[in-house]
Amino acid sequence: MGIRKPGLWRWFLGVWLAGAGLSGGRLAASDVPPVPAFHRDARILFQGDSITDGNRGRSPDPNHILGHGYAFLVAARYGAAFPERNLDFMNRGISGNTVRDLAKRWQSDTLDLKPDILSILVGVNDHGRGVPLDQFEQDYDHLLADTVAANPRIRLVLCAPFLLPVGRMKEKYAEKFADIQARQAIVARLAAKHHAALVRFQPVFDAACGKAPAEHWIWDGVHPTYSGHQLMADEWVRTVRKFWPRSPARP
Repeated sequence: MGIRKPGLWRWFLGVWLAGAGLSGGRLAASDVPPVPAFHRDARILFQGDSITDGNRGRSPDPNHILGHGYAFLVAARYGAAFPERNLDFMNRGISGNTVRDLAKRWQSDTLDLKPDILSILVGVNDHGRGVPLDQFEQDYDHLLADTVAANPRIRLVLCAPFLLPVGRMKEKYAEKFADIQARQAIVARLAAKHHAALVRFQPVFDAACGKAPAEHWIWDGVHPTYSGHQLMADEWVRTVRKFWPRSPARP
């Protein structure tokens, strides 16, 4: 989902300025709640499908390298508020990816990057392609086990997939949502097994639908709008701050 209209760019700029504490012409880190897990020189990698991809650039151009979504919003806020920490945010989400697609590129796109924090959001394409639940769990479990084996100190953030009844998703929504809920439960089990932070986006979107129609948050039932991505960024930060309340010991 490309961001073309000037009004949307102004919105993103406003979010960045407000989050970084620069709207008044100054850097106000005190206005941004610190994330203890973001230690100095930390490398934070976002992995997943199109929701994470966010139409990101494939060149080193820093204007577009993180895409236009929740990963960008988290990075913009904390990169500006805590420049002295030299945080390195990376995005390797690819549109359409399933767990098996991630596995095919895991070495070069994840392990070789040696992240300190690895955030993964995947599952909606496994649902869309009818990947059996047991296969989804087994493949995901193996991926996480391989990751921890390669880097025992890594901090994992598992984001559960989500869905809202918008557009084509309205058709047989109860059936679709039941499958998504099953995958949410799988992600929760894997998070517990691998000692990962679990980000539950579904309750956040469900609550937000009490304030505005579902289309305001997720335009097609799967891909969030800019408003939806802000909710995701906020929930991601809240979860990570709570799960790791203290800075990690450095090697």
